[in-house]
Amino acid sequence: MVVKLIGIALFTITCLTSSTLKLSYDFSKPIVNDVLPTSLQEISGLAIIDSTTIACIQDENGILFLYDLKKHKLTKQFTFGLNGDYEGITRVGKLLYILRSDGVLFELKDYSTKKLSVKTYATRVPAFNNEGLCYDSIHNRLLIGAKGKINKDPLNKDLRCIYEFNLTSKTLNQKPVFNFNTLDVNLFAKMNDIKLQKRQTKNGKIVEIGLKLNTSEIAIHPITKQLYVLSATDHCLFIFNLNGNLEHIEKLNPILFNKAEGLSFYPNGDVLISNEGQAHQPTLLKFKYQP
Repeated sequence: MVVKLIGIALFTITCLTSSTLKLSYDFSKPIVNDVLPTSLQEISGLAIIDSTTIACIQDENGILFLYDLKKHKLTKQFTFGLNGDYEGITRVGKLLYILRSDGVLFELKDYSTKKLSVKTYATRVPAFNNEGLCYDSIHNRLLIGAKGKINKDPLNKDLRCIYEFNLTSKTLNQKPVFNFNTLDVNLFAKMNDIKLQKRQTKNGKIVEIGLKLNTSEIAIHPITKQLYVLSATDHCLFIFNLNGNLEHIEKLNPILFNKAEGLSFYPNGDVLISNEGQAHQPTLLKFKYQP
């Protein structure tokens, strides 16, 4: 079994190997565990502004929320768009970019003032449902992660793609820069003895539920430069190198991570993960980087 990768200009094939990565986080022990206000019940993304300020969005309204991690409360909010399905947010210098699930990008300037300036870009990403968004400073681009398969072609049912939006030309490359296959992801899980969820069929048989890799958020680690892919459906965090090779799968406790949809790193490697409330309360978790 091989992993097929689509690079910026080249097709490469890499063999799957067992994981040798030692994770630098203890995802069972958050150093911060904040219950967020009800206005962020459906928090769908977050971006770190500074040591205490977090920019947040939720997936129904075009509203930007600023949350103070030290004061444990919302400090400001700004309307940037109409009601819609907003799923990702990332910071690029003094700009914020927000992703709507249909692939439309919102560029926010002066986002902490009443002079809020908004530009929109119709990326035409060839996926119907997009939730992952992050800044790749190495290549000066945004990465957009499709949650599920590309278009309705049944041949694409196992493919999970990530696209690049060039911040210089403000255009999308229609060919994915990362092209993952869920069959290979599940083979990696078995090779590394990762226990999958199970369910009972109608005839009483117990079967494993394969990993779906439904991207809910993506981010590049500021120190290791690895690509972190969060999948709320799987309650898992997938770690790839920037060649597209899967290096680690971290299972997340579904009680602590009931629906993890936000992911953002501090420069020192500490990480924030937000959980949508659903039937619970929305939460914001911080974990210490321990290299």
